[in-house]
Amino acid sequence: MSRNHRSSGYVLPMPGSALFSAWREGYTLGKLKRDIMAGLTIGVVAVPLSMALAIATGVPPQHGLYTAIVAGAVIALTGGSRFNISGPTAAFVVILFPIVAQHGLGGLLIATLMAGAILVALGLSRLGSLIQYVPYPVILGFTAGIGVVIALLQLPDFLGLSGVALGDSTLHNLVLIGQALPTLSVAEISVGLVTLSALLTWPRLKTPVPAPLVGLAVGTLAATLLLWGGIEVDTIASRFSWEFEGESGTGIPPFAPSFTAPWHFPGADGTPLEINFALIEPYDDSFQE
Repeated sequence: MSRNHRSSGYVLPMPGSALFSAWREGYTLGKLKRDIMAGLTIGVVAVPLSMALAIATGVPPQHGLYTAIVAGAVIALTGGSRFNISGPTAAFVVILFPIVAQHGLGGLLIATLMAGAILVALGLSRLGSLIQYVPYPVILGFTAGIGVVIALLQLPDFLGLSGVALGDSTLHNLVLIGQALPTLSVAEISVGLVTLSALLTWPRLKTPVPAPLVGLAVGTLAATLLLWGGIEVDTIASRFSWEFEGESGTGIPPFAPSFTAPWHFPGADGTPLEINFALIEPYDDSFQE
């Protein structure tokens, strides 16, 4: 190993050290305005993205919204760098979708708790540097494969297909999508194409406004115009509903989530999970086709 890669007394940053460092150097009104604009831009993009990824994972959209709010605040307040990059990650859809299909929302939350504990252990033991030894073809192939799988999972919604119950087999999902093509919706395809066109063409204008923000606005406008014209288009309110303590409604629940242990949430069959070794063991062959 070369001298540049040897340990040089590196010390892990203390939680929240970046926040305290910024305050000690002085925080001006100009910095506040720039931070507010950056926060609004990222928030407008991250909020719908987090809900979209929750839907793609197989859970109601409010869970993605809660995760984005809590995780973003915790990372910003406790991070060791004043330029933190946090947000919903599409790559995890491929990993989380089979977990939800097999173990439901409760299994997803338990797996998230386990993953967090593993990450903390890796950080304390300073094993993150091992990622530099992963071969480039592995990273490239993994990323490309995830992109293909995510695109396939989004086709039913993009085309407005109905009656498609996707599973964890990519080839089987492709067959299901092909069989459901007669149910495609022209309105859903129109909204999807308008949004996709905005995402692809806007960066060519070289403006500071991010393309996802423009795509979100253009897609929402297109859907609104179709609804005003009496054409039915799926929305969060029309597709999702909630029930809580005798109350019910559509869309996102209008109240803050309650703090509940992950194993109290329902599994795939709708009943609370039972914590045992069979649930958290590394390999379970009951989900093989």
